[in-house]
Amino acid sequence: MDAETRYEAVRSRDARFDGEFFFAVETTGIYCRPSCPAVTPKRQNVRYYTTAAAAQSSGFRACRRCRPDAVPGSAEWNVRADVVGRAMRLIGDGVVDREGVAGLAVRLGYSARQVQRQLTAEVGAGPVALARAQRAHTARVLLQTTGLPITEIAFAAGFASVRQFNDTIRAVYASTPSELRAAAAARGGTAARRTVTPTSGIPLRLAHRGPYQSTAVFDLLAHEAVPGVEDIDGTPGRRTYRRTLRLPYGTGIVAVDERSRGWLDARLHLTDLRDLTTAVQRLRRLFDLDADPYAVDERLGADPRLAPLVAARPGLRSPGAADPDELAVRALVGRAEAERLVRRYGKALDAPSGTLTHVFPEPAVLAEAEPDGPLGALTTALADGTLRLDAGAERDEAQETLLALPGLDGPTAAEIRTRALGDPDVVPPGVDVPDAWRPWRSYAVQHLRVAGELQ
Repeated sequence: MDAETRYEAVRSRDARFDGEFFFAVETTGIYCRPSCPAVTPKRQNVRYYTTAAAAQSSGFRACRRCRPDAVPGSAEWNVRADVVGRAMRLIGDGVVDREGVAGLAVRLGYSARQVQRQLTAEVGAGPVALARAQRAHTARVLLQTTGLPITEIAFAAGFASVRQFNDTIRAVYASTPSELRAAAAARGGTAARRTVTPTSGIPLRLAHRGPYQSTAVFDLLAHEAVPGVEDIDGTPGRRTYRRTLRLPYGTGIVAVDERSRGWLDARLHLTDLRDLTTAVQRLRRLFDLDADPYAVDERLGADPRLAPLVAARPGLRSPGAADPDELAVRALVGRAEAERLVRRYGKALDAPSGTLTHVFPEPAVLAEAEPDGPLGALTTALADGTLRLDAGAERDEAQETLLALPGLDGPTAAEIRTRALGDPDVVPPGVDVPDAWRPWRSYAVQHLRVAGELQ
């Protein structure tokens, strides 16, 4: 988009562009999302940024009215398969906080200097600044939704010290941590003297842009649910999906409500709060919350075959995976066999929650326990790193590795690429679709499946 188009989006407060870009006002020193309800600034005072981190790096503070750090992520990073797209997905998964810039660079196969240069050139901020912006958002969520001591929040959000935490919060929000918490309580928030416990959890609003067909997503999750790891209850339209999560520092349990109001309500229980950012990003990928339904529906709705399907289900999503390795195993063996693997090899939760009793077994455990056949080949490749399905994996390379594994056919590889790797443009073998549906063929296939035209 050029500056004129962006300014028109700001002037009309167009929520379709929230998260796609940010604008900052030089006279106030504040940056906002395009739909901010504040008075529209003069054109000559506005600057535009691709990311919140870029605006923060230029010295702008987050708007207190529109909370630009809470918008859905840009759909561009899910579409792009280049180093910048892969880097943005890995940073979102918390890799910089856990492994540093050097670890990010190793995963991408580039030098740290090259990664810094490419990110700065394209998104206006390097990996450290992008991770810092993400940490600030995580800290704000914890400050405003829990009664945890501020010192614990600082380290849970990924900051190296309390001083760094305090300085970042002041720079990003023009408030101290205590002031942010007090402001939330004054607005009727949930930050009043409450601690995170196994029974309370962290309440979240998982924002999305545009219409969201939650029924189709929850139908799919209900159909696939593996007992012990997942459950779903309630009547259609008011269901709650619950599942266990294996995370870098511990385990988690999440409950997500079906009803959409511009966001999905969720509650997250973690054994280690340092996993908050990673858990949220994995849920966003599972529910495809960073998609751009306007772009998808515009392209697919122009096709005579798909037009009635798009009109019937605007905003249909292409669900991803909360755990890519788990999804790959389940795609290969099916639901019944996955249930057996959970019962026999899954890690038991320290504190079961209703029917949720286990975390899906890790590839290394499965590779050692059942090394033979297609399952053994897949889990061994995942365990030794021959096959990578993480947020920054190179999709074409991963597919080549998948197809080289014994017993893993084209349709299974396509499902893994669509779901585990989050590729929006995948067509299963034997399905005839036109190139005009690019780059959203995964969504087109989902429309055909929901309509009963594909199995």
